[in-house]
Amino acid sequence: MKNILKYTFLLSFVFVLNSCGNADDDVDFDINNRELGLGEEPDDCLGFGENELLLSIQDEFTTLPGKVSILFKVSDLLGNPISGLTANQFTIYEQGRNDACFNLISPSESQARISPNTQVFNNNTVLVLDLSNSVLESSLDELKAASISFINNVMPSPATESFKMAIYWFDGEDELHLLNALSSSATELTAAVDGITADISNDPSTDLYGAVIKSTKIAEDLLKSNTNVIGAASVVLFTDGTDQASRYRESDALNAVKDANRNISFFTIGLGAEIDTEVLEGIGKTASVFAANTEELENTFNQISQRVAEQANSFYLFEYCSPKRDGSGDNNLVIRLTNGSLQGAVQTKFNAKGFTGGCE
Repeated sequence: MKNILKYTFLLSFVFVLNSCGNADDDVDFDINNRELGLGEEPDDCLGFGENELLLSIQDEFTTLPGKVSILFKVSDLLGNPISGLTANQFTIYEQGRNDACFNLISPSESQARISPNTQVFNNNTVLVLDLSNSVLESSLDELKAASISFINNVMPSPATESFKMAIYWFDGEDELHLLNALSSSATELTAAVDGITADISNDPSTDLYGAVIKSTKIAEDLLKSNTNVIGAASVVLFTDGTDQASRYRESDALNAVKDANRNISFFTIGLGAEIDTEVLEGIGKTASVFAANTEELENTFNQISQRVAEQANSFYLFEYCSPKRDGSGDNNLVIRLTNGSLQGAVQTKFNAKGFTGGCE
């Protein structure tokens, strides 16, 4: 990849949140592993130079009489998500069978837009809470307040069926306990957290690695459950200690995270002096934050809530009306993004079969 040498040194840095964190590894800097999703690097004839932003295509389709739709995720070269983009930041280039290079397509004439992606994309968050004895005895009230704040920050208002959250908890048992099933209602979720009592657990130990393995499986199943849309998921895990149950190997938990679907993000929140920060950074490969005491807990949850929201909002459904018509066959397409001083572009193709004038 053209920019790999220039940016390799950046991988030694981590995304810092409250003195500790790490970069999202959705991007792996290997063109053979498809960090651009369904896309490719733009043709050299355009002369764009090196990408400073990555557009990872998740899905692409056409709609008669002539609309082209591309669902993609935008991130920087460290994998941090880019949210809040608008249609006027994108430029469209097409190359037909008679074109030596690409032709610029007018954004106004093509009716380019960023459209609501709720029909083709959904995002689920799995919040996993450590309710072992140490939490229940010393920090339950603070955890409940921080969790409620997290829910209110992450869940969109008004509620939408394309964005849901489920809440689970763990102690020493070989089970990831369901506190509240997947829901789009912040009110329902906060009520579930508010109802946690100090006698909820029957096992004072901590099955941290089991919780990681089970929550990863839940996130994987959520992505597989609806094949009609593109999905992303976030696992957000809180703990105040280390694995005490020793039921599962540390390596198995870390491998579950490492081998998970690339559209699953992992976040960890650690509290107190008994946590193993290295292990939590491995589990929270997208970002990890640590609170020294219960007074800092809500702030650390809020930091992660911002990252979770950014992940969800870094997916875009970009649509435009193509000037290509039926009979032109396959056409190459390049979408270029400019965001401040940074730019990135991705190339794909579409078939204009049945295309006529006009566009919905």
